[in-house]
Amino acid sequence: MMWDRRAELGEFLRSRRARLRPEELGLTAYGQRRRVPGLRREELAQLAGVSVDHYIRLEQGRTLHFSAEVLDAVARALRLDPAERAHLHRLARPAPPVPPGVPATADRPPLRAGIHRMLASIHDVPAYLVDRDTTVLAWNRPAAALITDFGALPPEQRNMARLTFLDEGIRHLYADWPTRARDIVAFLRLDAGHELADASVAALVAELSAASDEFRRLWSEHRVKDKRHGRYLYRHPLVGELELAYEVLRLPDHPGLALVVHTAEEGSASETALRLLTTWAGQETPAP
Repeated sequence: MMWDRRAELGEFLRSRRARLRPEELGLTAYGQRRRVPGLRREELAQLAGVSVDHYIRLEQGRTLHFSAEVLDAVARALRLDPAERAHLHRLARPAPPVPPGVPATADRPPLRAGIHRMLASIHDVPAYLVDRDTTVLAWNRPAAALITDFGALPPEQRNMARLTFLDEGIRHLYADWPTRARDIVAFLRLDAGHELADASVAALVAELSAASDEFRRLWSEHRVKDKRHGRYLYRHPLVGELELAYEVLRLPDHPGLALVVHTAEEGSASETALRLLTTWAGQETPAP
C-alpha cells in the first residue's frame, strides 16, 4: 500500500477550508444556503488571490507543479500554522528523489553502535529513538521503565502509535490520554508527507484504522503537528504521577530518525519520582 499524495492533498485542503467561516474573514457569502461547512472553493480562491480554476486544480491534485508563491498564498488564506504550511508544500510539490545509498523505510539501515552506546550512557532520564512511523528503534533503561519494556515486545509492536491505541497499559499511563492520542496522530500525519515514510506509514494507518474507531476518527481530522517539544502528565504504577517535558533532537545523517528525551523540572515532585524510577530501572529493567 503506497501513499496517494494527490488524494492526501485534496483531503487536507478540504479539512482546512471546513474550519473557516466566511463572515470571520470579511467575505461576502455566495448565496444563503451552504451545503458544506466552512469556506467554499470560490471563497478560498478569492481570499488567496488566485483564480478559482487554479485553486480547484490544486485541491484536486491535477498537477504537483504549483509555485511556492501560490502555495504560500493559499496557506495564508487558510491560516495554516508553520507545520501545516510545510505539510502543504510537501504534498503539493513533486517528491524529491531519494538520495543514492538511502534505503527505503522498510529496509532501515542498522543503527551505529555509537547511537546505542549514547542511549545506554543516559542513566538519569528516559530517552528513545523513533522513526517516522513512530517505531521505537532503540531506548535506554529509564525509557523502558517509564513507558513499557520494549525489549519484551516483538519488533513490529515497538511502535508508539500502535501502543497508544491498542495497549491498555499505555492508555492508563497518560493522565490525559485524548491529548496524547491527538498528538501521536498529528505527528504521524505530518511525517506521512515525507516520501520515505510512505509504505510503512500507510500500512500502519490501515492497521490502526481497522482496529480502532478512535484512531480512524482522529485520522480523518487531518491535524498535523511537529514533534519538537512538549510535556505530558504520567500516572506510573510504581512512582505515581510525574509531569515530564520532552525535547526532540533530529539525527542529521539518518533521515526521519528522532531522539526523544524526557526531563523533569528541577526541584519538583516529578523530579523526585523520576529519580526513584531511574534508580529502580537501573536495578530491575533489562538492558535493551
